[in-house]
Amino acid sequence: MTDVTRFLDFIKSQRWAVEATVTEAGAPQAAVIGIGVTDRLEVVFDTVASSRKFVNLRTNARIALVIGGWRDGDPRTLQYEGVADFPSGAELERVQAAYFAAFPEGPTRLAWPGITYVRVTPTWLRLSDYTVTPPSIVELTLPLPREV
Repeated sequence: MTDVTRFLDFIKSQRWAVEATVTEAGAPQAAVIGIGVTDRLEVVFDTVASSRKFVNLRTNARIALVIGGWRDGDPRTLQYEGVADFPSGAELERVQAAYFAAFPEGPTRLAWPGITYVRVTPTWLRLSDYTVTPPSIVELTLPLPREV
């Protein structure tokens, strides 16, 4: 199994993440979000345009996520850093499909005022697995997807 497959399988096994962004003034903010993932390791979530995370990401597209580590005492976590964008057209449909696969009720939120979808393209990942001895810690660094 390749490292990319390990990362992808782990993310697909999870539904929730903690996301962290910063305000224009540099203050940290975090929230729990529901996530989907594409085969390109892009994490997708929905939010509304009035949310702090949306406003923060419009100013600074860098985002960090922590996925896993709290379900049924599972001591595996994924740290995920990346760059967020707000896709449209065919790209929006592609990432929405990944999100709706994780959250089949997601389309009901399309009627919400200001609903939008955020795609996060990874730049650095660390999967820590403490179910094995010695623990397995695997990192993956990827090129920046675009200017940030």
